[in-house]
Amino acid sequence: MNISQGLPSAPLPQWPVLTIGNFDGQHRGHHHLLSSVVSLAQARNGTPMVLTFDPHPIQVLRPGMNLRFLSPPSEKFHWFEHMGVSHVVVLPFTIAFAELSPQGFVYQILRDGIGVREILVGSKFVFGKGRAGNIDMLHQLAQKAGFQVHSIDPINVGDVVVSSTRIRRLVHAGEMEEAQDCLGRPFSLAGLVIEGAQRGAALGYRTANLRLPTGRVIPPDGVYVTRTIWQGLSLDSVSYIGTRPTFGEGERRLEVHLLDQECALYGEEITIQFMKRLRGDQTFETADDLSARIALDVRLAKDVLSRC
Repeated sequence: MNISQGLPSAPLPQWPVLTIGNFDGQHRGHHHLLSSVVSLAQARNGTPMVLTFDPHPIQVLRPGMNLRFLSPPSEKFHWFEHMGVSHVVVLPFTIAFAELSPQGFVYQILRDGIGVREILVGSKFVFGKGRAGNIDMLHQLAQKAGFQVHSIDPINVGDVVVSSTRIRRLVHAGEMEEAQDCLGRPFSLAGLVIEGAQRGAALGYRTANLRLPTGRVIPPDGVYVTRTIWQGLSLDSVSYIGTRPTFGEGERRLEVHLLDQECALYGEEITIQFMKRLRGDQTFETADDLSARIALDVRLAKDVLSRC
């Protein structure tokens, strides 16, 4: 897969079939759109392409928002390649770029810069300064610019459109099952296992400790039914996010206890898939009280996982 930082230099790809977006989270709607792009490009003997932006437009237009992401850029690009995309164009999103009119975006970027022959976008697609361009305007401008536009209806889960914004809200609220429905897979976090204070072992439940990644959407503090991916294995687990208030608050971390497994994980990269939130964080009067609650959490997690 080729990645262009900025508009690609000549020669342009053969019959570019393009879609546009940020694709944070790579959810069901993204999957439908991108698979359609790849299929159309194959039918045309063309090049399936993605146009995306760095940084995310919201970070430039609303810098005080402190946007958190569902997935890191490396995961997004790996997914593009897995889906069959041949070329990704990453445009720097700046204030000057945000001032580009809808006409300027179509003629300067899509026609002259990329040489688009066909483009697929969602039916609610907007573009250009002040989001003034919509799908109807894109059809009109594309006809003059010499390329075709195909629009795709959004994917719904229940009665609500799947979107990255919706999934961020679900994860922030701990609604992991609904988030999974929208993503098409469990929400996950990954990191290196670091040494902890060994309190889990003292309680009878060894844990692998991870620092929470910066810039990512993090579920609320509490206990979760999870699966842990390590070296290609999927291991049942129960996980905790929080500051361990029973022992005096410390650094907020992710702690993972493997169910019925013993693995040497220090220094290893693992991925935690969040299946269901069992409860919020609690402060217990004694370590024995905490140990008893963990035992219940383990039983509940096993029951949930047996039905997944």
